[in-house]
Amino acid sequence: MTITGDYRFAGFWIRVLAYIIDAIVIWIVVGIVTYLALGRSAMTGGAPSSGSSALGLILLVFEWLYFAGLESSAWRGTLGKKACGLIVADLEGDRISFLRATGRFFAKIISAIILLIGFMMVGWTHRKQGLHDKIAGTLVLRRAAQVFTPTVHEVGHIGGMRVTTQVGGIDTDQRM
Repeated sequence: MTITGDYRFAGFWIRVLAYIIDAIVIWIVVGIVTYLALGRSAMTGGAPSSGSSALGLILLVFEWLYFAGLESSAWRGTLGKKACGLIVADLEGDRISFLRATGRFFAKIISAIILLIGFMMVGWTHRKQGLHDKIAGTLVLRRAAQVFTPTVHEVGHIGGMRVTTQVGGIDTDQRM
């Protein structure tokens, strides 16, 4: 299913904002899971238990399922992306598969390992793609901004004052 509506390539800072929102969501869930699994000592900096390695693996799996699951779902993005009006699409604008979303998730490791340059590429590539997007063949798109632009009509004068009415519409920024 191809996207409908007006979209443009999502830039670096809006994607950073979406990631911050996602990080907060994940941090809350991780905090709850850690507390439930390891108890109060884990939250206060106590000695790690033998189950902390297993918990780390469980949390990695959770993060993978969060990103890959939501980006390949009908939402086409995580909670952070949804809040920022972003979607993840393939190069034709279609919804991505879970397999492609999984590849995108693990390709972010490469983007991070090279001093985060893979993420910074969003700022200078033509289609605002990070290295992980290029590897996975994906785009992150933002719904075009809708700006209210009022039209003012003069209807007459009362005393020395001009009387106007305001009729407005929505103009859509259709850059892509």
